[in-house]
Formats: sequence, structure tokens, C-alpha cells
Amino acid sequence: MHLGHARTFWVAQERACAAGGVLVLRNEDLDAMRFKLEFVGAMMEDLKWFGFEWQEGPDCGGPFGPYSQSERRDVYVAALEKLRSGGFIYPCTCSRKDIATAARAPHATDDDEPIYPGTCRPKSDKWRATSGVKSLCAAASHATRHAPRQPNWRFRVPDGETISFVDGNFEAQQFVAGKDFGDFVVWRHDDVPAYQLSVTVDDAAMQITEVVRGADLLKSTARQLLLYRALGVEPPKFFHCPLMTDEAGVRLAKRHDALSLRTLKARGASPESLRLNW
Repeated sequence: MHLGHARTFWVAQERACAAGGVLVLRNEDLDAMRFKLEFVGAMMEDLKWFGFEWQEGPDCGGPFGPYSQSERRDVYVAALEKLRSGGFIYPCTCSRKDIATAARAPHATDDDEPIYPGTCRPKSDKWRATSGVKSLCAAASHATRHAPRQPNWRFRVPDGETISFVDGNFEAQQFVAGKDFGDFVVWRHDDVPAYQLSVTVDDAAMQITEVVRGADLLKSTARQLLLYRALGVEPPKFFHCPLMTDEAGVRLAKRHDALSLRTLKARGASPESLRLNW
């Protein structure tokens, strides 16, 4: 965890305290490629050293647990089935390379995916008649023998609709579906819920009233508002923080080990001194 994470989390804690609210720590450990069990202990240790005090989380429990996403698969499957039965999602066998080659728009500087060109988007409603998520996955895989990989599941955005919201920090925001972002993945081909679905479902289930996160996720808010609507759930408020950058103006990332909380602690820095200019 680097100093940029800490500043955003500190804003969340300050806002929760000011509102007389509850701070929730959720362990988002669904990415098997990057997740290691020892990271959880290190995360807790770094956060507590810095001065964070949460009221609900993996270590202390709470009314809406479990607080590790790897233990919440059932709620994600239920949400996926609700989206499928409502006709909001479809199977997609395109790889990242396929999308990068055929995309209608390049990567945006603040976004994690190009606009999906609609290669697998259904031309009719016949696919919706298939019952059950698993059987539909099997049907999609059988129908694409030249693409043996299991499909992703994509949310079909309402092309041309403007998604508007008022951010607690950046004020009025709006994004046009199909122009600023396209059909996005909600369930990955490796049988894991994608970020957009997992955080939306968890924020609703945990009764989160305000999400505080980095400004790079402003566009993700528009996607998630579509998911809230499709799932019939009232969305929380959002507060996006400016990103912390290095001397060259590049936003902090995992490569900035010199600014990780663990490294700063080892060098003798105090949390109070690190927060001095915030």
C-alpha cells in the first residue's frame, strides 16, 4: 500500500467520523494472480500503524460479513443470475487482444478498458431463452468451437444514454454509454466476478452510504450506476479524491515502492509527518 492509497483512505475515515458514521474495511481478494494470504496481514498492520480505525472488517466482523470477497461468492452468483434473467448481460468469447485490435476507441488515460466493439453482442433475444447461467456458459462455449476459452459475461449498456451523477468532490459528472464506455465485463472467463459487479453488490449488501475512492474511478461510477439500476438497488453517494503523483506527475502505483507505507515506516517516518501537508 502506497501513500496515495493512504491519503484516499484517510479522507474516507475523516468523512465517516465527521458524519458520525461507520468505516468499513473490505478485503477485495478475488484476483488470484495477485492475491497472497500474507498480504492481508501486511495490509492490516500498515493501516493500523498509519492510524486507521475501522468498525467493520475481516478482523473484527460486523453485521454484513464476511468482509473478504473470496468468501462472498454466493451473493455474486445470485446477482449474476438476476442480471441474466433480466436480459442485461451476454456471453463474450473475445480476448483482450481481440478487443484491442477491433476496438472503436483507444484506451483513455483514466480508464482500464477500451470501448467494446460489440463483436459478441447478440443481434436478437434468442440467447435469453437459455435457462441458468451455467448452461448458458456451456452453450456459448459449444457455439464457439474455434474459441475454446470460457466466455466472459458482459453488461449491455444502453447506447446513447447519458449517465449523470453529482460527485461529492468533483461535482456534476456525466458519461455517455456507448461513447465514453462500452459493454463491460461483470464475470470473467476464469469464473470470477469482475470488479464492477463485486463492489456494486457488496456496497449494496453492506449498506454503504458513501464510497470514497480515487478520481481514476469516476467513469466506473457510471458503469456501476447502471448495475445498481439493473439490480433494483439504491446507489450510494460517491466522493472521488485527486490522485497523488510523483515528481514527474505520474500517479502513484505499485512500482513506487519508495512511497509504500511499509518502506516509509522502515525509514523511520511517522504517520503524523506524512499527513502534515494533507
